[in-house]
Amino acid sequence: MGSYDPAMSRIGLIGMGRMGAPICANLVSVARAVAVHDVDPAREQAAWACGATWCSSAPETAAAADVLITVLPGPADVDTVMSDAVLDALAPGATWIDLTSSSPTAAAPVRERARAHGVEVLEAPMGGGPDDARAGRLRLFVGGDGDLLARHRPLLAAIADPDAITHVGGPGAGYTIKLLVNMLWFGQAVATAEALLLGRRAGIALDVLRDTFADSAASSEFIRRDLPSLLAGDYLASFGLDHIHDQLATVTSLARDLATPHDISEAVRRLHQQALKRYGPADGELLAVALLEERTGIRLRE
Repeated sequence: MGSYDPAMSRIGLIGMGRMGAPICANLVSVARAVAVHDVDPAREQAAWACGATWCSSAPETAAAADVLITVLPGPADVDTVMSDAVLDALAPGATWIDLTSSSPTAAAPVRERARAHGVEVLEAPMGGGPDDARAGRLRLFVGGDGDLLARHRPLLAAIADPDAITHVGGPGAGYTIKLLVNMLWFGQAVATAEALLLGRRAGIALDVLRDTFADSAASSEFIRRDLPSLLAGDYLASFGLDHIHDQLATVTSLARDLATPHDISEAVRRLHQQALKRYGPADGELLAVALLEERTGIRLRE
C-alpha cells in the first residue's frame, strides 16, 4: 500500500485545545480539506481562522474524513468521543490516529471497537508543547502497524519532526512509552528541585549549582532544556496538574499489574497528588516543584 498523499486527503480533527489548534493550522497547510469539532463551541472561530471547516458534532466530522485525528485531554475523553456513532460515520478502511496521552489498558477496548467497524488505528501520543505544535516539530511515539504508519508518515510530517516520528511497537506501545517518558521527566524535575533546594540551604549559589549539574554526570534533558524556565519563574503552564497526576497514577497502576518495582514512580505520583490538593487542577507542569519551594521557604530564582 502506497503513502497517503496529504494534498488529496480529507482530515477530521476532534479537539481544538492548546495542542489541537496549532495542529489544525499545520494540517490545513497540507491537506485538501480539514473538518473540525470540539465540545467547546467557543472554539469554532479558531477553526475557521486557521482555514478548517467547523462541524457541529463528532459524527459529522468523522463523515467528512478519510483520516480522523483525535487530540483530547485523556482516556475518558477518547472513550466518549469514539462512540459507535462516530465509528459508523467513518468509511470502512478509514484511519483513526489518536494523539492523546492515554492508557494502553483503557485504549484497548476502543481500538477493538474501531477495528470491528473496519477502521484502521494508529496511536501517536505527542512529545512537546504548544510551541512545538505551532512549529510542526512535535515528537510522536507511534504504536500500531508499521505499514500503516509508513502510509501516513507524509501526513504526520506536517505536525511533527519527520526524524521524531518513531515506531515504538505494536498497539499499546506508543501510549506506554509516552507514559514512561512523562514519568521520567516529572521524576527528574522534582529530584532536581530537591537537589537545588538542599544546595541553596547549604549555602551554595544557585548559578554554581545549575552550572555544575549541567556539566556533570547529574545532567539531564530537564536540566539542559527546562531548568532555565523554572529559574525564570515559569512553572510551564501548558498542562493541567490533574491530568499530570492521572498519567502518573496510570504508570503506577500499570507497574502493579505487570509486577514491576515502582517505589520511585509512586513517590513522584504522591508528590503530584499533594500538589493537586494544594493548588487544584491548575495548569503547571512544575507545580510539584512549587510545592517543594513552598515547604522549604526558598524560591529557585536566578
